[in-house]
This record gives sequence, C-alpha cells and structure tokens, in this order.
Amino acid sequence: MGSWLNRNAWLVAIACAYLYIFPHFPKTRNANEMPRVYLVKAMVDDHTFAIDRGVKRWGKTVDVADASGHSYSNKAPGSSMLVAPVYAVISLFGDPSLDFTIWLCRLVAGVIPTLLFLRLLSGFLERYASDEWVRRSVLVAYALGSMAMTFSVTFIAHQLSAVVVGSCWILALDYADRKRGTRALIAAGLLAGCAPLVDYQAAFAIPVIAVHVIVKLRGRGDHVRVIGIAAAAAAIPIAILLAYHTAAFGSALCTGYDPTCVSTPFANLQSQGFLGLAGFRPSSLIGSTVAPDNGLFTLAPWLLLAIPGAWLLAKRDRATTITCCVIALMYLWFVSSLAMWRAGWSVGPRYITVMLPFLLPLVTTALQAASARWWLFGIAAGTMLVGIAVYALSSATFIPWPDELNYQGKVELVRNPLFEIAFRLLAEGGGAPNVMTALVGGPPVFGLVPYLMLVFGLASWTFARAAGWRAVAVAAAVAAVILVGYSRFPSTTHADELFKRIVHLMT
Repeated sequence: MGSWLNRNAWLVAIACAYLYIFPHFPKTRNANEMPRVYLVKAMVDDHTFAIDRGVKRWGKTVDVADASGHSYSNKAPGSSMLVAPVYAVISLFGDPSLDFTIWLCRLVAGVIPTLLFLRLLSGFLERYASDEWVRRSVLVAYALGSMAMTFSVTFIAHQLSAVVVGSCWILALDYADRKRGTRALIAAGLLAGCAPLVDYQAAFAIPVIAVHVIVKLRGRGDHVRVIGIAAAAAAIPIAILLAYHTAAFGSALCTGYDPTCVSTPFANLQSQGFLGLAGFRPSSLIGSTVAPDNGLFTLAPWLLLAIPGAWLLAKRDRATTITCCVIALMYLWFVSSLAMWRAGWSVGPRYITVMLPFLLPLVTTALQAASARWWLFGIAAGTMLVGIAVYALSSATFIPWPDELNYQGKVELVRNPLFEIAFRLLAEGGGAPNVMTALVGGPPVFGLVPYLMLVFGLASWTFARAAGWRAVAVAAAVAAVILVGYSRFPSTTHADELFKRIVHLMT
C-alpha cells in the first residue's frame, strides 16, 4: 500500500480535491444537469425516458424538449445511462433525494471516469516525455487547470465525452503498437460507439482517430479484421442511442435538439444551417479562444504550449501531430460555426472540452524540452498556475459563470467573471459547499483553506520535482503578473448587481 501511494499520491490528491467541494446551488436550476438527473430517476423509478415526473416535482429548465405530449432531456443519454445502474442499487435502500442524486451523478459520470483516465494518460504520455514529473505536471494542469476540472465536478457530459474519446484513441494506438491485445481493440470500438451516446459532437473525432490507427497498422495485413472487430463493438452503443431516439422522439435520427422533431426554446438557433451550424464566424472564434470571459487560451494559457509542442513532435511523430492538430482545428471550427457557440453559462468554451486530451501530447513534448532550463520550465509552469487559479477557484466558489446580465430591461455582457465572481467571492468570504463546512460549519471560505493548500501544494511540489524550487518561484511570479494583467480587463457595467445576484443564487 505504501508503495502504491508513493507512485499515485498525485492522483489521490486530485481525487481529494474533486471530492472536497460540492458546487451545487439549487436556485440556479442548472439547465445542463437537471434534465440528465431527471432522466436517471425516470429510467429507474418510472421505467421510461420521459422526465414528466421530475419536471412536475422539481421544475422545468430550458434544456427540456417536448414531444408527443411528454417532456424529455434534450441531451445525449449516455451519461444518465452510466449512472442509472448505480442509482438503481442505492434506490433499493430508499428514495435518494435530489441533492444526493446530483452528487452521485457527478461522482459516477464525472469524478471516477476522469481519475481512471488520468491513470491511463499517465502511461500514454511516456511516449512524449521521459521525465515522469514533467508528465505529472501536465496531468495536474489538465485535471485542475482546465475544463476537465469544471466538468468532472458537475454532471455535464463534456468531460465524460473527453474521457471516452481520449481513451478510445489511446487503447487503439496501444493495440496498433502491439502494447495491448484484442480486448483493447474491442474496448476502443465500444468507446468509439459511446462517443455520440455521451455527447453528440464527440463523434466528430472518431473518423480522425480511425485514420490515425489505420495508418499505424500499415504492413500488418489485418486491416479488415481490425475494422470489423472495432465496428462490431461500436455498433452496440450506437444501436442503444438509436433505440433511445426512436422511443423518445419517434425516429432513430431525431434528437432532442432537432426542432423538426421536438419543441425546444432554442428552435430559432438550432434550425439555422445544418443542425445549428450557421457558418464560420471570426467573432465566435475570438470569443471561444481569447475573450476575457470565455476564451480557452485566456482561461488556460498553458494550452498554448501545444503550438511549439506540435513543431517539436512533428520531427519524430508526424502522424500523431497531424491527428492532434486536425482534431483541435476541427473543434475550433465547429464551435466557431455554431449559432449557439457561447452555450450560455460556462467557464470556458464547453463544446470543445472533448478536444483537450489531444493537446496533451503536444504540451508534454514542449514541457519536456523546456525542462532542460529551469527558468524556461518556470515560465511554462506559470501559465499552468494561471489555469489552476481560474478553474480550481471557480469550481470552489461558483460555477458556471453567467454570460449575460439583464438589468432594468437591458442585456449586457458579463466581461470579467474571474474577478467579478470568483475572486470577489473569496475576498468576501463566499464559496461552494465543502467537506469542512459540512462537518463543522462556519463560513465556506474557511472550509476552502485545506482545499487551496492541497491544490496549490500539489502543483508546486510537482513543478519542483520536475525543475526545482527556483522554477516554482518563477512560475509564481509569472502567474501573478498574468493574473494582475487579467484584472485590467474591461468590467461588467453593473458588476455590483451581478455579484448581488450571484450571492442570492448561492443562499
């Protein structure tokens, strides 16, 4: 046990961070979580896909689709189906409350899959960095300093889809490289089929992964057998998804987002173009990548290390580099073409969470090269600390961030939620429910002290083992400079009113 803990202390620390906080605020009526939770209860308690009883008991949200006189979740059903068996066992001992069910859903479909994926990634990233502490630095940044954090501690399927697609890719490559046997191929096929079952847009990555694996299989002469096995495995979850569509919406090809099949509040946006893809918009790309409130590289600047990483990795593994870049560019194009690209309340461009695992080999390659110079590693680690500050602190205070504020009949954009919500809550003693406040009470911010020590202590220790404490000092200075710079972003016009409403939702 001592040896296992020594090897996996970083993973245990991440698990403790995930489980310590419970960012749940009933007044928000989280439109992404509630329909999924209702579906879990409907499948087990009522033996139906219709969520009528949940809607009647706890209220409707905007992400509910109406069809044939019934209400349904408009989400892909995979995450709810994953939780349902566990919920069914627990239901044998009584009727779980809504709050407990939400916590259970987050645990089963968020925390546990991410932890298992991090363990799988730990071995996979050995291909790109020989130093285990460099690899762990990347894993800590991914787990605590990206959208992986947000969607592991909430019941929203974006991180589960990243786990499914990323694991599919890793297992398929391991099979192609003869590191794993046929069971890995079957698992990869099942996961490929699970991609659209969990989150519809996750399916976009599967053809690119398939091409990468087929290229790796050149010369083995068993392409037909491999494709057949993988396709047969993938057909099982796809058949489940099509059966769900038929039962809920009357057609295998109808989804809860299709305004021709269901009644939805966003029909005017979802009917634009093809399935809501209204055409590429530069403003949407800017909003999804560098905008202060929602930009991927603003909130997690360490992901920019993928750019030099791609240049370095292309010299020795062109196929992987092309695969990672194609998937990243494809999802950036996708989110920039959606009529609903902003996706409402969120911490980051949530529709492209699935692409993040494909940036990790590139980031790892760049960080391995930077580790030769402690000061250069420190600069890179500073960008990681910024991501951890954004995502670990937002998860411990209030998520998701609102995108708009309706004040006195006028709608204005929320411009700097990191400072106007997360940092201000911490300064004024606010925070999400957590283990300490549940056990001994007191202001939530006091309960967050062990959490903050754990999160930033883990990051500092990992960086120090990779490049020394001088690098940690540089990282802290770089992070401080960047965050001070973020404080200069334009402010929401009525920031005080925004904060007042957030506090109301939390109480």
